[in-house]
Amino acid sequence: MGLFDKIFGKKFDEICAPVAGEAVPSSEVNDPTFGEEMLGRGMAIKPAAGRVVAPCDATVDMMFETGHAVSLTTGFGAELLIHVGIDTVNLQGKYYTVHCKQGDQVKKGQLLIEFDKDAIAAEGYDTITPVVVCNSDDFKTFETETGKLVAEGDVVIKLAK
Repeated sequence: MGLFDKIFGKKFDEICAPVAGEAVPSSEVNDPTFGEEMLGRGMAIKPAAGRVVAPCDATVDMMFETGHAVSLTTGFGAELLIHVGIDTVNLQGKYYTVHCKQGDQVKKGQLLIEFDKDAIAAEGYDTITPVVVCNSDDFKTFETETGKLVAEGDVVIKLAK
């Protein structure tokens, strides 16, 4: 830790909201994989709109063919999974439009996925969107911002190694 950090506090890396909506703790996700944080720590957003944007500058590791999820690696080493809805892989891509591909370098706020939130819900699927840091154990500090409405780009996770 440098002198600046000792005086002014630790610098955090930030992950911003990839979707606008209500930010909630992972425990509110009705799926044990996400609710019990089996893949890593994180939070979730109950989406208000059908857009997923890059939560920070990152590389697309995998864009699922079905468009329901994307994994990213940030410039500061966080491995992220953004998963739109619960069990939505079963829709086989219906209601999802992909705007990036594996290997793309994306900038914070860049559109990654569009989805029809109402049509997905009408099919009986929960559209809650977990945001998981799959390598969360690599970070000594891990803070989430939940219990409030967030806009795309609002900070929802702060990390420090």
